Amino acid sequence: MRNYALIGCHLYDAQSRAARIGRSLTFIFCRHPTTFVPEHQQPTQDSTMDLVLDVADYYVLSPYVYPASWPEGGALRQIISLLVLTNLGAAVLYLGLGVINYFLVFDHSLMKHPQFLENQVQREIKYAMTSLPLISIPTVALFFAEVRGYSKLYDTVDESPLGWSGLLLSMISFLLFTDMCIYWIHRFLHHKSIYKLFHKPHHLWKIPSPFASHAFHPVDGFMQGLPYHIYPFLFPLHKVLYLALYIFVNIWTISIHDGDYRVPGALTGAINGSAHHTDHHLFFDYNYGQYFTLWDRLGGSYRHPSALMGKGPHDLIRKLQAEGKLGDCRAKAVGQVNGDAQRRVTFKEE
Repeated sequence: MRNYALIGCHLYDAQSRAARIGRSLTFIFCRHPTTFVPEHQQPTQDSTMDLVLDVADYYVLSPYVYPASWPEGGALRQIISLLVLTNLGAAVLYLGLGVINYFLVFDHSLMKHPQFLENQVQREIKYAMTSLPLISIPTVALFFAEVRGYSKLYDTVDESPLGWSGLLLSMISFLLFTDMCIYWIHRFLHHKSIYKLFHKPHHLWKIPSPFASHAFHPVDGFMQGLPYHIYPFLFPLHKVLYLALYIFVNIWTISIHDGDYRVPGALTGAINGSAHHTDHHLFFDYNYGQYFTLWDRLGGSYRHPSALMGKGPHDLIRKLQAEGKLGDCRAKAVGQVNGDAQRRVTFKEE
């Protein structure tokens, strides 16, 4: 009888889970979801990660991983599932988007630069893949709080305080809020009292590749990612929009490390692109922002990109090639970049 009871419970869970998935995927943008889904079948969880958990539970975790006696809403099961899904998702986003960018966007001629390290790409990947599991531990704690309903994430446009316009406003405010927070967190991580402890490993990559995007010390990586997770606890946000923004954040983070310095002329002074961020890696005290240059301008740390003034990494490579010195410079541990300014930066960091 006990076995029949477990089978019955498992079938009931499957039906409830199917209803939740159907509601999430079919009625995400529906104005009146309760017309189609009875109130007692609506999920009590309220986060982006419950969408991911529902799909993972339905197709993989419940049929093949967890015993039927482990309820899907159990805290231990949710924490274990979130750890697995967070690490898997982070690795797929980092490696998948990184590979696409590396082969389709990244300018491989930058690997000739005197400060592009030997085996740098492999070292970036190794560092990132070592750090990501550690970063995931406190991140999962925040995801778990979301799954338990402590955030302000919501399911449908009908729940938005301002309807469809609220989605647009929340997207803009998400970018502005996280850009502001990351600027000050990033600048704090450059303070001489803690720089060597946490942020200096990321500045090993003077001429970064796309794989440098996530190559952080775990504390550094978590601190700079924290604003993304704090936002939905402070402000209402559609959970599918939150998931889309999370993917966008990863794409953007890779893009500002890919050496593609093209930015529409009218936006050069406002958007913190790859050219701006490359100067941050080279000159240390400038361009801390994530998306925009606003806070760098307000904080006195804005620097117009060297690459857009004919003094960037590509210009140095062409100069060294013309002088026949590129091989000699590559053999040196520290090359001279952009004259005395770079020597002062190297000394300052040490």
